[in-house]
Amino acid sequence: MKATHEHEFEAQTGLPEKLPLGEVILWQGSPNWISLAIEAFHVRALGIYFSIMLLLQASYLTAESEVLDLSPMLLSISLILLTLSALALWAWMSAKASMYTITNKRVVIRLGIVFSLTFNLPMKQIVAANELHRKNGTTDISLLLNQEDRIAWLHLWPHVRPWKINHPEPTLRCIKNGVVCGEILKSAWLHINREDKKQNQVTKDLKSSWQSQQNTSEIQSLHNSSLATSGILS
Repeated sequence: MKATHEHEFEAQTGLPEKLPLGEVILWQGSPNWISLAIEAFHVRALGIYFSIMLLLQASYLTAESEVLDLSPMLLSISLILLTLSALALWAWMSAKASMYTITNKRVVIRLGIVFSLTFNLPMKQIVAANELHRKNGTTDISLLLNQEDRIAWLHLWPHVRPWKINHPEPTLRCIKNGVVCGEILKSAWLHINREDKKQNQVTKDLKSSWQSQQNTSEIQSLHNSSLATSGILS
């Protein structure tokens, strides 16, 4: 797993350097900023919460005075709009600065607004993937890594599976055409792991063959020693 900085100097879009021979881009995409604002920055939930607080404030002000004083309400509404607008802008900038890339050998996540960071996740280090499809057409694809491979939750946020803090799962968040992306990822992962399995099997067969030859040589040596000893004794 490798992290690099500054996507302004990218050799290819979404990648810190040119791909080596034999590696090709299968899919690229970025988060949908509206869905990211709702799901990661919780703009909708906060909007509902603030609306309830405004109703309670209006109820309190009405109970205190027969004439509703709008000054506190206007101040509260202004602060709420400012907060929600700031979160929406943050989500838009985060989505704009992010890029997900799937090649035939790895998954690359570029993130960061001011200080960019690129994570390379080889297919061999990915244990499993979890897909979350939403009614709005966006999808989250979370990647479960080997236990020894860990990335800090804060380094990944918001491109991380919610509440998976002890063993964070890098996530392609709020992407369109998630079904297609998931199939591409699955195909690339199976191809890499099948090749790795075949290579391990070949290595195992060669090792077994070598051990068999060693055992045969040892048996032959013992047999020759036994014949020689028999000749001396006779």
